Amino acid sequence: MELQIQVAQAVHVLNHDTQSCNRVSANQWLVQFQQTDAAWEIATSILTSDQPVSDFEVEFFAAQLLKRKVIQNEGHCLHLEAKESLVNALLLAAKRFSSGPSQLLTQICLALSTLILHAVEYYKPIEKLFYSLQNLQGQDDGNIVVLEMLTVLPEVVEDESANYKTKSGQKIDYGPELLSHTSAVLKFLLQQSEESFDRTIQLHERSRKILRCLLSWVRAGCFSDILPVSLLDHPLLNFVFNSLQVSSTFDLAIEVLIELVGRHEGLPQVLICKVGFLKEVLLRAFSGGDEKVISGIACLMSEIGQAAPSLIIEARSEALMLVDALLSCVSFPSQDWEIADSTLQFWCSLASNIARMDGGITENCKHVKDVFSPVFLALFDALLMRSQVDDSTYTCETATGDLPDGLAQFRLNLVEVLVDICQILNSAVFLQKIFSGGWLSSNVQIPWKEVETRMFALNVVADVVLHEGQTFDLSMVLHLVTILCDRESYEPKGFMSIVHRSLADVIGSYSKWMSSYITDARSLLLFFAAGMSEPLCSHACATAFRKFCEDATAVMHKPSSLEMLMWITEGLEKWHLPLEDEEDVIGAITQILGCLPNMELRNNLLLKLLAPSFGSISKLIEGDHVHSRQLPGAYTHLVNSAARGFFRIGTVFSNLVTTPSTCHDIDNSLITILGSFWPLLEKFFQSKHIENTSLSMSACRALSQTIKSAGHHFATLLPKVLDYLSTNFTSFQTHECYIKTASVIIEEFGNKEEYGQLFISTFERFTNASSIMALNSSYVCDQEPDLVEAYCSFTSIFLHNSPKEVVASSGPLLEVSFQKAAICCTAMHRGAALAAMSYMSCFLDLSLSWLLESVTCNSESLVTSMAVHVISRSGEGLVSNVVYALLGVSAMSRVHKSATILQQLAAVCSFSEKTKWKSVLCWSSLHGWLHAAVRSLPGEYLRQGEAESLAGVWIKVLGDAGIDYVESRTSDGEKNHKHMRGKGGRILKSLFREFVDSHRNIATC
Repeated sequence: MELQIQVAQAVHVLNHDTQSCNRVSANQWLVQFQQTDAAWEIATSILTSDQPVSDFEVEFFAAQLLKRKVIQNEGHCLHLEAKESLVNALLLAAKRFSSGPSQLLTQICLALSTLILHAVEYYKPIEKLFYSLQNLQGQDDGNIVVLEMLTVLPEVVEDESANYKTKSGQKIDYGPELLSHTSAVLKFLLQQSEESFDRTIQLHERSRKILRCLLSWVRAGCFSDILPVSLLDHPLLNFVFNSLQVSSTFDLAIEVLIELVGRHEGLPQVLICKVGFLKEVLLRAFSGGDEKVISGIACLMSEIGQAAPSLIIEARSEALMLVDALLSCVSFPSQDWEIADSTLQFWCSLASNIARMDGGITENCKHVKDVFSPVFLALFDALLMRSQVDDSTYTCETATGDLPDGLAQFRLNLVEVLVDICQILNSAVFLQKIFSGGWLSSNVQIPWKEVETRMFALNVVADVVLHEGQTFDLSMVLHLVTILCDRESYEPKGFMSIVHRSLADVIGSYSKWMSSYITDARSLLLFFAAGMSEPLCSHACATAFRKFCEDATAVMHKPSSLEMLMWITEGLEKWHLPLEDEEDVIGAITQILGCLPNMELRNNLLLKLLAPSFGSISKLIEGDHVHSRQLPGAYTHLVNSAARGFFRIGTVFSNLVTTPSTCHDIDNSLITILGSFWPLLEKFFQSKHIENTSLSMSACRALSQTIKSAGHHFATLLPKVLDYLSTNFTSFQTHECYIKTASVIIEEFGNKEEYGQLFISTFERFTNASSIMALNSSYVCDQEPDLVEAYCSFTSIFLHNSPKEVVASSGPLLEVSFQKAAICCTAMHRGAALAAMSYMSCFLDLSLSWLLESVTCNSESLVTSMAVHVISRSGEGLVSNVVYALLGVSAMSRVHKSATILQQLAAVCSFSEKTKWKSVLCWSSLHGWLHAAVRSLPGEYLRQGEAESLAGVWIKVLGDAGIDYVESRTSDGEKNHKHMRGKGGRILKSLFREFVDSHRNIATC
């Protein structure tokens, strides 16, 4: 009794004490108490107590405790008598709380159901449970307990069938045993539905319980053996339809019917005859503005329509009545968009079924389209109305006022429907509908809400319209642009920024057609500039600007347009666009300028475009910045401006080389810009500002793009550039951007032997950096994953692009990098591990190529000798780390790379047997490494006896996989394209996958 009192006190402290420390202590005590054997007895005693005063919180805790212990299968340790006693106690508790809080009764019933199903002593546990329920039926309030038990039982059966296993590991399917009691359950529910009660509240509550129970059994498949026609006449279905007319039971009745429609294939065809009844319920809801009922009926009718598309297309009276009802639901002016949204899948389904008829009988298809075209026209009108912004958004004056979340999601879901409507009606009719209504008349005020919605719809169907080639008068869109931009000091604020965005989307989508209408781009460029100045529409305007510049080059080459482009460039300084948008704008302007035939004009304008960028970088480098300590905000502004300047310079270089081939003398322009850029970049690399990560990244990005665009002009500067990169990385070793930029240089110039020693020197400086030398454990690799990826990528590029003589001279560096990569492949960080594995795979693949070439040509090869010795000295660590990488939660993503690496290693080792390097590297080398790797694993990683057998099985499969790899490299190429280079490789990968799957839950710490 004392312990029971302690439990009650702890529950009260947990729920009500104002001191958090007391609540934490109470929670800890209760958690420990739940794990004791005494918890069974105390919880049972609380639930079966005959105390007149009930304490719901304590009783609810006791019920949850028993349920949790039973679900976690702690009941298996109870003796049969104890289980029987607990079952009887729970039955008694259920009866005691039958008229109490429903949550408490539910917890008790869940515990009771699960306990009986877990009791292996019962041959037919569900039979046992139903026998207990029969005894309850005749008792006072017993039927309430029976209802709750029958409600939770199918849910418990489904969970147990999916998750519960016996001691032997077998799953048990209780479903058939449960459904064998269907007739008795339905009979009981029918009896309960026919009972009368004195109080209306009691009647409604009982009806809800019956519907909940029926829903649970419908989900279990209780009507699966009943024909749909017979089901419609079932008394319980009449009860469900009657419940639709009662507010308190409506939601559950809808759930039952929707579940039935989804589970019984033939039922929708039968339920279609009930549409008249459903429409009456719907009309009453329309009159009373009952959105709950409207939403429920809309969902049900949509489900019926989707499940019986052929009936809808036949256009019988009931089907057309259903379609008309759903149109009314779309048009209903609710506070949100859920009702209209719930019908969208039906309209998509209907449209796709009509579209599929195009390949069928022409007359029938024409008839169906004739019948449903007016429907889709009406639907389009309704959807346009519902997708308009609400009054609060329309009157919003704040700069950041976007579409409400509900409307934004509704429009997203609307895209497929609008495309379907356009295809059904054809684009000509759709466009006519969009531009109808006289909203562009000069003598009326423009209804911007309607305009914005129509522009949204016009943009959505752009692909269909362009595909069908249905041109339309885009001057109407340009007229809207002119109206907006002719206003004095026009700024797209509030709702007008949404209008601006929708217009920009349309211009971007139809830019090819739009360009044929434009002779003077001034208004359009003003429109773009105004939109770029506002965050809400800046992205749409930047994208549309880029597309228009691509499609209207001739117009943009006019002096007035070029002047506007330079004006937009000046505006970028104060608009602070996101970098992706700025890239669109700068890139588009660059491509326009790059195509100018007049070289002098082109170069002057390109320098003018970049003048602010050069200025911001120069200002940062040449200033003394004493104020950086006194005014950190001002210094931050300078840094951000310079970083953005580097970004623009890189964008200009990358876009200049993508200008059309008809544009001549681009090299001259590249040299001109380079002449201004390189002195600034050199000063930056020598300045203290390289310490700033974002500045270094921006400068390296600009340099990388410059090298890709104008690499041949950099040849004489390479020693300086690589010296700056390696020196700066040595000074700031978290700035992996310097390694990435060096990779770009080697990719561009690596094949030139005259730079070999320079590249080896750079490789050496990177490798000897303290941060690279510190990569001695997976933990360190996980601390610097970006550095690992950059370094491994650099070494792979060095291998691929350097001449053999250069690679052969880099043996010691490659050995160090190979050993570091072997360590990094065990990192938890997926990107770092896979980058390391890619480098090792690259090295092994090239090593095999060099071996094959040496044997084929019967020649001495320094690079082959280097590779064999590196593998010989690093092989043990490689195998050990790759095996370790196959353990742990992230191992499955490394199976393919691990299998490939060991297959390549097996190929190299087996082929070396045939060469003069046999004494250095041979098959027994791999055999020894693999045995050592398995033996070195801690005992908890492997199952008992697995260490002895694992290496033997793997070495055999590796032998076959290695032979496959060699054959694929020496054949004509046919086998080279097979997955894993052949059957042996595939078996190896499968073996590794099985190993990973069976060891995924073993601790790797």
